[in-house]
Amino acid sequence: MNLSNKHILDMTTLTREDIGLILETAESMKEVSERPIKKVPTLRGKTVVLFFHEPSTRTKISFDVAAKRMSADSIGLAASGSSIVKGETLIDTVKNLEAMRPDIVVLRHSAAGAPHMLAKVLEKPAIINAGDGMHAHPTQALLDLMTIKEKKEKIEGLKVSIIGDIQHSRVARSNIIGLNKMGAQVVVSGPGTMIPKGIEKMGARVVIDADEAVKGADVVMMLRIQKERQKGFMFPTEREYARLYGLSPRRLGLAGDDVLVMHPGPINRGVEISPEAADGPWSIILDQVTNGVAVRMAILYLVAGGA
Repeated sequence: MNLSNKHILDMTTLTREDIGLILETAESMKEVSERPIKKVPTLRGKTVVLFFHEPSTRTKISFDVAAKRMSADSIGLAASGSSIVKGETLIDTVKNLEAMRPDIVVLRHSAAGAPHMLAKVLEKPAIINAGDGMHAHPTQALLDLMTIKEKKEKIEGLKVSIIGDIQHSRVARSNIIGLNKMGAQVVVSGPGTMIPKGIEKMGARVVIDADEAVKGADVVMMLRIQKERQKGFMFPTEREYARLYGLSPRRLGLAGDDVLVMHPGPINRGVEISPEAADGPWSIILDQVTNGVAVRMAILYLVAGGA
């Protein structure tokens, strides 16, 4: 099994064995971040370009930190600072980057399929999808899988409930695929206007009632309402949404005593999740952020030729 020079585009193209290799490698990479000097020479001489066409905090910084902790040269590029603002196409921009011989291009783009398109036209650099439209966010799903496995010591057989704006969430789609591949039972919940048709075919059971979705769950993953992707109002008010689908202490009490609370961020406190649920002892939201660095170190290492 070898991920060298392989693009990381979505969870569909990763096998269960690929996922297992990434998670195992990430566990060993996490130790680097605990050292007094958080740096190893693993990717010295490698160049990683972070091309973010959309705003990002956690994903962009964690990729940057991951690259630097392995001594790679990390170069950040935003759409507003590139020739795209002058009318250059995405393909031409990235082909010019390719001519500078980077080893890896990490791309976030608002258009679904953009990383897949570039993977077809570029010859050398490996493409890592850092989120494309409403389609996929594989590294987020991988760090979520790592965090669940770390806390529960397994993934197979767990009930994982994903609640919120499923329709517009690339995180939900990637997690549904990844969790199914690792043997978890996935439940999705949210307003009917935010549940995409056919989601059951991906391996998720739809439960509109949030109380029912949370009941007996091992993991509850909350999603924010992605207003920037919505073309119109999909629910009456935020107050009503919080009452019907927000994660409150009362609703959380319907799950098991050892339930875990997750959120990919950014959090809208008081809307999809209460401060008590976000900051309580069951919350592993900051663990997700920590593991995001380890997972992205693992992916950069494996794609760049690590064994």
